[in-house]
Amino acid sequence: MKYVNADIILPEKLLKEVQKYINGVMIYVPKPKGIRKGWGVNSGSRKYMNQRNHNIRQKFSEGTTIDQLSQQFFLSCDSVKKIVYTKLN
Repeated sequence: MKYVNADIILPEKLLKEVQKYINGVMIYVPKPKGIRKGWGVNSGSRKYMNQRNHNIRQKFSEGTTIDQLSQQFFLSCDSVKKIVYTKLN
């Protein structure tokens, strides 16, 4: 997130309106909902987790136990259970 001084980018009338509510502090202005990207999209984390979870489900369906998957993927047994027993859309 980049810090930008409001008096440089906002029109004076809008700046005065914002100052009625808050001044002298940093605020965050979020992107509109249609523009926002989901968690892990930029970093590739979402793709990695989806692939890992797919692999866990596949190995479970082939007979690998929860304990074995837990050790293989360095996850708790509860985490593995959530992955294998959660219904996918």
